Amino acid sequence: MKQKILVAGGTGYIGSHTTVELQNAGFDVLIIDDLSNSNIEVLDGIEHITGIRPDFVQLDLKDKEGTRKVLEQHPGIKGVILFAASKAVGESVQKPLKYYRNNIVTLLNILELMPEFGIEGIVFSSSCTVYGQPDILPVTEDAPIKPAMSPYGNTKQINEEIIKDTIHAGTPIKSVLLRYFNPIGAHPSAEIGELPNGVPQNLIPYLTQTAIGIRKELSVFGDDYNTPDGSCIRDYINVVDLAKAHVTAMNRMLDGKSEENVEIFNLGTGRGVSVLELINTFERATGVKVPHKIVGRREGDIEQVWANPERANKVLGWTAQETLENTLKSAWKWQLHLREKGIQ
Repeated sequence: MKQKILVAGGTGYIGSHTTVELQNAGFDVLIIDDLSNSNIEVLDGIEHITGIRPDFVQLDLKDKEGTRKVLEQHPGIKGVILFAASKAVGESVQKPLKYYRNNIVTLLNILELMPEFGIEGIVFSSSCTVYGQPDILPVTEDAPIKPAMSPYGNTKQINEEIIKDTIHAGTPIKSVLLRYFNPIGAHPSAEIGELPNGVPQNLIPYLTQTAIGIRKELSVFGDDYNTPDGSCIRDYINVVDLAKAHVTAMNRMLDGKSEENVEIFNLGTGRGVSVLELINTFERATGVKVPHKIVGRREGDIEQVWANPERANKVLGWTAQETLENTLKSAWKWQLHLREKGIQ
């Protein structure tokens, strides 16, 4: 019998790609999403890729009683992957209360309900923002947690602490905390990809929308950082590679292979790439120019960060596979697919 996984926020960018990989690995998936930053048509894309349409419930997970009713109607869930959260650094600086409410209340509700329904483990979608501006690069999981640079980053830190405290208190669940670096790209089929509602807050969808002419130009926030070309450096990871890590983490928990009740892994490529280098690589990979301009620094941005992914490579048995060029090509293919469908 297939094991059932709840993917909270499963019609979102990373959630949809993870649903595909879970279904390909033989799991049954229930998605709960309020569609506040995603589209119901994502389910069609998932079905086109896998041949399976996941169960879906539209619900705001801040509604605890509503969530309880859904869990009653879908018995037998073994694990949860929690993506459901507001995720834009810049917006979080402007709207901190939205971020604290959305990101923390959702987790509290799920943690309280898991033992009630015999759900064994939770994979938490965390972020390298918990490290702040690291003292040593590349970043290992043992790097100190620095004061958050944004309310978004702070919610990730707080949520990690909530999970650790809950399990330390004896709640009979396990957790894997996955600290992502910068997920980009789309499924190679171009059936699913990153499609935020409204003006994109993330770099790649803004870049591809600029390249196709929807946006006038891309703003590069600062060229006076202490980096080789003055722009911020990040570790850009292919979203399908990232999604596969969630399947590996879930299998590890459910198979009883976790060495501790809470395990932490950095998910990145181990290579830092600057914003200007990323733009140049996109132009080289696609042959398409990206109009861009340098503007002032953006509050909340970290100067440079990239992963040391050795623990994930050795312990989790997961490695990022895809090249940056192919990842950027997939993002462009997705943008072209959206135009064909008349979405943008």
